Amino acid sequence: MKTLNRREFLAAAALASLSGCVGRGGESDSQDETGSAGGARETPGAHVVPTADERLPLPTEPSQLRQAARSGGPSKDGIPSIDEPQFVSVGDVDFLDPGDPVFGVARDGVAKAYPQKILAQHEIVNDVLGGTNVAVTYCPLTGTVQGFERGETTFGVSGRLINNNLVMYDRATEAWWPQILATAIPGPWNEDPEIRSLREFRLVWTTWERWQSHRPATDVLSTQTGHARNYERDPYGSYNPVGGYYEGDSLLFPALNETDRFPKKTVVLGARTADGAVAFPKDVLRSNRMMTGVIGKTPVLAVFDPRLDTAYVYLNPEEQAYKPDGETVVGPDGTSHAPDALPLARVHTFDAIWFAWAGYYPDTNVYE
Repeated sequence: MKTLNRREFLAAAALASLSGCVGRGGESDSQDETGSAGGARETPGAHVVPTADERLPLPTEPSQLRQAARSGGPSKDGIPSIDEPQFVSVGDVDFLDPGDPVFGVARDGVAKAYPQKILAQHEIVNDVLGGTNVAVTYCPLTGTVQGFERGETTFGVSGRLINNNLVMYDRATEAWWPQILATAIPGPWNEDPEIRSLREFRLVWTTWERWQSHRPATDVLSTQTGHARNYERDPYGSYNPVGGYYEGDSLLFPALNETDRFPKKTVVLGARTADGAVAFPKDVLRSNRMMTGVIGKTPVLAVFDPRLDTAYVYLNPEEQAYKPDGETVVGPDGTSHAPDALPLARVHTFDAIWFAWAGYYPDTNVYE
């Protein structure tokens, strides 16, 4: 089967210094993404890692990952990042339908929504949240949206893909950063970068209707991006309804791990620490509302949140008993908690398409 680069795919779709961004071993100061009072903070080490021995797990050596890189079609910055983002209030949003996917974040008293159909054509937004410089990133080919603290630099789109996943580069050192891995690797513009991982924060993949209901005072990324783009459609297809690239098992490039445990485009909720990785199929978790698993040797609890159609993963070393109750979760002492606010250490979790997660984390634990 012939593989298409991204430029060919777009045509076929008829559309035209890192200070402060790496981990230092402490917990994040930011609110959880839904802004619940007293919400559990994500566990350190799930954000990033202070030493090479503790960095986020890699499927192979960084130099070998570089060899797996492929041109996606566009050149360096051929897909332009949004470096001066503009935002509008909810009342001024006339370009989103209720079911349109958005990526929501609530951090340091600020709530924002980034429409998927804008990010699909830019992949990176260099923004500021509550005084912290951040990069909001989205890879359409792997269905992954991730937020990173970026320090004083900005990130751009390298034009390369590894495991069909966006490879970012930072404009201070020009090191490559595969998005899912959140870890620097060698590239042609920096052959010997310090191998370290970015500090992550959660963005919730949900719908405009759900996010607006949950966060009525949110700001929304404007279509006034400074670039001439048609934001009325996703050049890769559509997540709502499913179609285009997201339908079937065809990929632009071969996956790093040709597993057939699930259809390639199955959406999973993935979480990883320095001890390992875990994944829960989203439709199964949505149905069960709560699932258990293990990262490394530590039991974890996955909790679905029907308010936003998302989920969270917690470390649960004592295997305390929790149970879902409507939109809340009841703890072992009978206390009710919001799904994002259990009194357990929460591990950074995000949506991903199965082939992409399994390619980067072939030894992941998976639970059905």
